[in-house]
Amino acid sequence: MTKRATSGSPPDQPPEPARFDPFADEAAVRTIGGLSVENGTDRIALHGSIDLTRDAAGLAHARALCATLAAIVTALESEALPETVADATRPGTSVKNPFA
Repeated sequence: MTKRATSGSPPDQPPEPARFDPFADEAAVRTIGGLSVENGTDRIALHGSIDLTRDAAGLAHARALCATLAAIVTALESEALPETVADATRPGTSVKNPFA
């Protein structure tokens, strides 16, 4: 009896992440385990945590994290960069006091 190959990821492994283009937009988020990689046009934020376990799922998470970081490094290396990015501060807006 032979086993048939199935398409997609095995149930114990995370699905293949969607394409992540670093610095392309302000909306894309890649989630790897409990770690969120939030895209931005001038910075990428990482939030959360991830356990890289010594099993197939841990290997899948490590590979996804490695691919994401490699894409970020490639994007940064592809252009001339300033020394630092200025912190964007939004001007304050006045709001009528709802309790007055």
